[in-house]
Amino acid sequence: MDGALLYPQVTETRRIQSLDGMWNFALDPQERGERDGWPTRGLEHPEQVPVPASFNDLFTDKYHREYTGDFWYETDVMVPGEWRDRDVFLRFDAATHRATVFVNGTVVGSHEGGFTPFAVRINDAVHWNKPNRIAVRLNNELNHSTLPAGQTSRLPDGTKVSEPYFDFFNYAGLQRSVRLIAVPKEAVTGYTTEYEIHDDGSADVHYTVETNGTHPVRVTLRDEDGAVVASSEGEHGTLHVPDAHLWNVRAAYLYRIEFTIVSDTAATPVVIDRYYDDIGIRTVEVHGRHILVNGRPVYLKGFGRHEDSVVNGRGENPAVTKRDFELMKWIGANSFRTSHYPYAEDELRMADREGFLVIDECAAVGFMKSLMNFLDAASSDDARNRSFFDDPQVRTRTLEVHKAALRELFERDRNHPSVIMWSLMNEPDSAADSAVPYFEEIFAYARGLDPQHRPLTYTNLMMAAAGRDQCHCFADVICLNRYYGWYVSGGYQLAAAKTAFIDEMNRWMQIEPNKPFVFTEYGADTEAGVHKLPSVQWSEEYQCDYLTMQHEVFDMFDAVTGEQMWNLCDFQTGEGIMRVDGNKKGAFTRDRQPKAAAFLLKRRWETK
Repeated sequence: MDGALLYPQVTETRRIQSLDGMWNFALDPQERGERDGWPTRGLEHPEQVPVPASFNDLFTDKYHREYTGDFWYETDVMVPGEWRDRDVFLRFDAATHRATVFVNGTVVGSHEGGFTPFAVRINDAVHWNKPNRIAVRLNNELNHSTLPAGQTSRLPDGTKVSEPYFDFFNYAGLQRSVRLIAVPKEAVTGYTTEYEIHDDGSADVHYTVETNGTHPVRVTLRDEDGAVVASSEGEHGTLHVPDAHLWNVRAAYLYRIEFTIVSDTAATPVVIDRYYDDIGIRTVEVHGRHILVNGRPVYLKGFGRHEDSVVNGRGENPAVTKRDFELMKWIGANSFRTSHYPYAEDELRMADREGFLVIDECAAVGFMKSLMNFLDAASSDDARNRSFFDDPQVRTRTLEVHKAALRELFERDRNHPSVIMWSLMNEPDSAADSAVPYFEEIFAYARGLDPQHRPLTYTNLMMAAAGRDQCHCFADVICLNRYYGWYVSGGYQLAAAKTAFIDEMNRWMQIEPNKPFVFTEYGADTEAGVHKLPSVQWSEEYQCDYLTMQHEVFDMFDAVTGEQMWNLCDFQTGEGIMRVDGNKKGAFTRDRQPKAAAFLLKRRWETK
């Protein structure tokens, strides 16, 4: 990491200038922008678009909405001359899915992966105290080595079309904030923490701080009132905290950790760099059938979610984030999964503050060669003949891209107390023989990334049901996405769905007798306002009948330690005859209003 990849903070040594706002924007279907000098001369016939936001839903024509290929963003930036003695970076919180960055026509960096931040140093390309042209070429095409995965095809007229192997819209653009960041030449570049909780009420915070220099580092820990409770020196050390306040589920307590690089050559030490962050003292482990936080079993109640809202698409929106957390608090939830990609850093910081438990998921979704994998969950014979992991590109290029994405995810999120588990993949083809060596390598790689050794998992889909999945042995927690009563035996067959569901769970209990199970998806599409007596599929009554059946099965098995309903809110997908303007499995509508199911969940979760 470098100093700009830490969560941006203004201190006495660090400066930040937001570049959010209106940028120039242009599509480049012929891929001629760089050849024609756009990074230097400016974009051809640009339009204005907001950053952060997805570009897809800003326009009224279908070509913009469905566009696949190269596209450009551009803005002018004044870089202060007083920053000359610092390292100056452009920090992109996300650029979906890949980006090349130009400053005054010079390439200063590139990045693959649309959901984690990257920073490019621009000192050698900027004009101090003068306007500087920032241009970014992005691309949203999908293939077997992109995360998320899919394919790109062409219409008869040559127009590129995205064909995702996942059931959410392929939103793209500068979907999170962009900042100009100045940090000292010698800087704090990263840190890690581990925790021990003692019987006498004290705790030890074991830390490692990373810098790019040789001067000594002082470390201070402050409580929520600002009082110093522990201090240490050195790149490795322990902060002993008497009477420690623990970070707990829906009862968060955050300490502030400060790292200060000091010059030891002067009579009075001079601060070279200072960085601070909020941490929570807590432990996470799996013991038998239980997930333990601070040594006590927890039951996860909550949702799979999406960063998805009207007009913004997947663009970061603090107001929507706030509303989502208030909905989850109202309903009695205590957890969510970042389905199916890393969420914006501020969402995790809010989870830290509110005491929510997070299953943090990599963008490795679509690892099954299907354009409708939610249906292939019920048509396994066909899916068996076209495993995603049989592709030689997947075993080489995709594996390396996946490792890089995991490394960036773990480095970004490793210090969040809310993160209690890492999900390495969503609904991969884990029943295929060819999946086993891939899983073995990716899980082994991930186990070396987290000093806190939090549990690792992936979400299993129905085509890899008990007895067919060959990769569950690698996971610490078995996470199941199950739709008995929707994609399988829906409507009047709900009783048969329940029987089949129980049968599969009994098989799982024999196959994995010593691991906890979490249902990371279960749900039924429901059009708000559709009422039927007796219930039929798509009605609010059927959604409640379906959830009641699911919950009855969950409660039959002590190994079930969590339920995360799919989804918190309705969200956008690609168009098709299986979707009515998106996925409608939300307990809330896309504009964040409750369906009948929300009240059913509230009654259950407030008493469970």
